[in-house]
Amino acid sequence: MPSMLDAVVVGAGPNGLTAAVELARRGFSVAVYEALDTVGGGARTEELTLPGFRHDPCSAVHPLGIGSPAFAAMPLARHGLEWLQPDLPLAHPFPDGTAAVLSRSVGETAMSLGATDAGAYRRLVAPYLGHWDSLAADFLRTPWDGLPRAPYRFARFGLTALQPATWLSRRFDGERARGLFAGLAAHAIAPTSGLATGGIALMFALAAHAKGWPVPRGGSQAISDALASYLREQGGTIHTGAEVKRLDELPPARAYIFDTSPTALARIAGLGRSYDHYRYGAAAFKIDYALSGPVPWTAKEARAAGTVHIGPTAGEIDSALTAAVSGRDPRVPFLITAQPSVIDPSRAPAGKHVLWAYGHVPAGWDGDATDVIERQLERFAPGFRDLVLARATAGPPQLAARNANYVGGDIACGAFAGLQTILRPKLARVPYATAHPAVFLCSSATPPGPGVHGMSGHHAAKAVWRVLRAAH
Repeated sequence: MPSMLDAVVVGAGPNGLTAAVELARRGFSVAVYEALDTVGGGARTEELTLPGFRHDPCSAVHPLGIGSPAFAAMPLARHGLEWLQPDLPLAHPFPDGTAAVLSRSVGETAMSLGATDAGAYRRLVAPYLGHWDSLAADFLRTPWDGLPRAPYRFARFGLTALQPATWLSRRFDGERARGLFAGLAAHAIAPTSGLATGGIALMFALAAHAKGWPVPRGGSQAISDALASYLREQGGTIHTGAEVKRLDELPPARAYIFDTSPTALARIAGLGRSYDHYRYGAAAFKIDYALSGPVPWTAKEARAAGTVHIGPTAGEIDSALTAAVSGRDPRVPFLITAQPSVIDPSRAPAGKHVLWAYGHVPAGWDGDATDVIERQLERFAPGFRDLVLARATAGPPQLAARNANYVGGDIACGAFAGLQTILRPKLARVPYATAHPAVFLCSSATPPGPGVHGMSGHHAAKAVWRVLRAAH
C-alpha cells in the first residue's frame, strides 16, 4: 500500500462503495472503513426472524437501482447481481377487493385507474416514455454538474416535478388514480402537499414503465456485495468492524469521503456547526415477517405484485404522513410493503414467505405501531395474522441504532421539506464539498437524495477526482 492513499471512504453503504469504485477504476488508491462487520449500509440482508427467512432490514425494492446510470456503467452482473422482476411492480388495493396497478405496461396501468382517468395518466407519462436513460441521468444528477443531457425534456419534466403531488393529481377525477399517485409520492416521507412530491411520484411511475421495480436475487445485500467485489477487483481495500470517531484515526490520504449523515461528518471531521441547520424528517416503524404462506390479499393483483401500497385514498395517505411529520402517533398508517419471496423463493423455506412493511411515525418515536400496522394489513388481507410465524420490529430508536445514518429513525437521511427538498445538505456550488478542502460528503443527504442508486457516491467521486487530478 502506498504511504499516502488517494482517498479514504468512511461508510460502506451503496454510495460509499460507489464512490470508492469510481475512484479505484480511475487508478486512484482507495480504502473503505465500515463500522459494522459487513458492508451494506441501507442495502443488506439478514435472518432477522427465523432460520432460512432472509429479510432486508432497510431497502428491498430498487426501481432506481436497476435504472441507475452509475450501476449501469459497472459490470455488477459479473459480480453476482441479478435483478428479478415480479409480474407486477406495484399494486394499490382498495377495500372493495379491486386494485389500481403500476405495471411495466402503460396501457395496463391506465386501464386499472378506470375509464375516467386512463387518458389523463397516458398524457402525464407520454412525453417521457422511451427516454429513461437521459431522464435518469438528468434527474439523478446535481444541478451544479454542467448542462442536462436533454435540456428541453428535463425542463419540461422539472416544471411538472416541482409541483406537489396534490396539485399534479388534480388532473385525475377518481380516487383510484389519486390514491396510486399519492402512494408513489409518499416515498418522499413528506406530506403529499410538499414541494416536488409530484416529481417523486412521476419518477417512480416512469421507472416502472422503463425498468420495472425489481428485487435482487438473494436480497439487497447482493447489490452491496457486488459493489464490494468489483471494488476489490479494482484494487480497493475494505476494512469492516472499524468505527471511525475522529479524522486522525484514519490513514493519511489526500481526500476523505463520508457516506454518513451530515451530523456525523461534522463530529468526526471537526467541522463544528457546519450542518446545524440541516433538518431530519419523520421516521419509519418497520416490521419484517416470516409467514407460513403467501399474504391473503383480497385483490388478486396484489398477490402477484412485488410491492403493495396500503392506504387506499389520497386523503388517508396525506393524513398519515402529516401526522408523522407533525409528531402525532400513528392511527391509520400508510404502509409500503414488499413481498420479495413472490418472485425469489430463495428468500424463505419452501412454501413459506417473507413480508417487508413499514409505516410512518414521528422522529425518535418510541411507541409500538405493530397493532395499527397489522390492523391495516388485515383490512386488505383478512387472516394475515394467522400466517405470522415470527416478526422482527424496529421503531425509530432501533433503526437509528442499526444504521447511524438514520438519525431519529429517518431512513431518508434528511427531511423533504422546503428548500432542503432540492438543496441538500445546504446551498453550495459543489454540495459534496465541505469547509475542509480534503473532506467530502457522499451520503443520501446529498443530491440526488435517498434510494439505492449510488448516484450521490458517483457525483461525490467526480468532485473528488477533479480535486485530485488538479493536485497532480
